[in-house]
Amino acid sequence: MAEDESRFGRIDRPRRCWAPKPLRPTVPRQVVREFLYVFAAVCGPRGHLTALILPTADTALLNVFLAHLAREFAGHFLILLVDRAGWHTTARLTVPENIRLLPQPARSPALNPTEHVWDELREKYLANTSFSSLRPLEHALCIGLTQLATDPDRVRSLTNFPYMRITI
Repeated sequence: MAEDESRFGRIDRPRRCWAPKPLRPTVPRQVVREFLYVFAAVCGPRGHLTALILPTADTALLNVFLAHLAREFAGHFLILLVDRAGWHTTARLTVPENIRLLPQPARSPALNPTEHVWDELREKYLANTSFSSLRPLEHALCIGLTQLATDPDRVRSLTNFPYMRITI
């Protein structure tokens, strides 16, 4: 599996959208510095996605996510591809017995399949949308993550990188 975190917030970045000529679409714009973090792990070959929405990204909350993964996959041994963020390498990290962390090469986010999940969420569920508070943002993220998690073929098409396929 591959694990990553991403920040989602109320700062809008307008995206291109189509409208018939001569109309020009209006897109809301705001700069409010409030954020949520999504911790997610994907198994590309099986099309499995598991995620938690948390208030920050740090060692304590990564411990919460790893404990969640360990419970969800209690009968499996997971090799988890992670980037080299500080909270992935600290001695304060508690890695459950059925999980081993495999750091990816430095400065190589393109190698992590989970990055495509973030692109999909931003493009399909959050594009050109302003949120009045973090609650509607959390709701939109829940809808997007739930729809992705219940569609293994879509997750597989986004994250099934050739080097992540392991055969026994």
